[in-house]
Amino acid sequence: MVQAIWFPVGVSNIQVYCLSDNNIVGPGCHVYPFTFQIPAQDLPSSFKSSSGKIVYTLEANLSRSMRVDSKANAQFTLIHKENLNSDPLLMTPQHSTIDKKMKLFTSGTVGMDVNIERTCFHQGEGMKVVAYIQNKSSRHIKPKYCLYSKYSYFAKGKRKVETRNILKEVGDAIPPSAGQTVTRTITISPTTCVSILNCNIIKVEYRLRVYLDVKYASDPEIKFPIVILPALQGPYEEHPPAYPTYGFEAFTNSEMPGGTSFPQNSTTSCPSVPPPSNATYGMYPSLTDFHDTY
Repeated sequence: MVQAIWFPVGVSNIQVYCLSDNNIVGPGCHVYPFTFQIPAQDLPSSFKSSSGKIVYTLEANLSRSMRVDSKANAQFTLIHKENLNSDPLLMTPQHSTIDKKMKLFTSGTVGMDVNIERTCFHQGEGMKVVAYIQNKSSRHIKPKYCLYSKYSYFAKGKRKVETRNILKEVGDAIPPSAGQTVTRTITISPTTCVSILNCNIIKVEYRLRVYLDVKYASDPEIKFPIVILPALQGPYEEHPPAYPTYGFEAFTNSEMPGGTSFPQNSTTSCPSVPPPSNATYGMYPSLTDFHDTY
């Protein structure tokens, strides 16, 4: 006799009862269809690494009188979809400049003025970087670009940080005593993990490092915070218009193998769909029939 089935999802519980407590279930496999709605909370996206993980699990618990409970669970991937309208700073252009005097084996100065079109970018999207570079030194210099991730883990009052280069690109050399405007489009891989900025124990951040490779000298550099959002869904989803002011400091998920992906928005919720009746599914064939079929 089935009394109840529990389905914990994240921090919420959903309880599904049989039609009545006196409903006797016969031998064989039975299907009890149900639907659930992801809680309308600011839940972080699924994430997994060697040092920490964010996992969502659906669990079913079969309770029977005078018997030990039977449990089954399955993981699913949740992708947090940032609402760009709620945080206009994500669409803000970024700009920075740097000038540096060369010493020792190189004389003169070098400088650059770098602009990127906004702070957030989607998986698979191109990031346009425009830099005006002034080379007043005695050597050739090359602009270089590096997109890297920064994973932070917080536990027991301590913080562990892991950084990893995602991609590196090199521009053409700029001769001495010359100025040049360089435009580079850096494509973010579709498999890059989305940013996680709404979790107390794990944070996933990204930085774009633009620097000048000067031989025999320390490289002047500029860093921009980058927020990576889930890929745009379908050809009809248009990108929101840019641009409002500045700043934002802070999956199918590529690091969560298998499972089902559920996009989740902290400010909107989808209407729930009533489950189909049990008669729609009926009963699976008896387990003893499998030997004859397969």
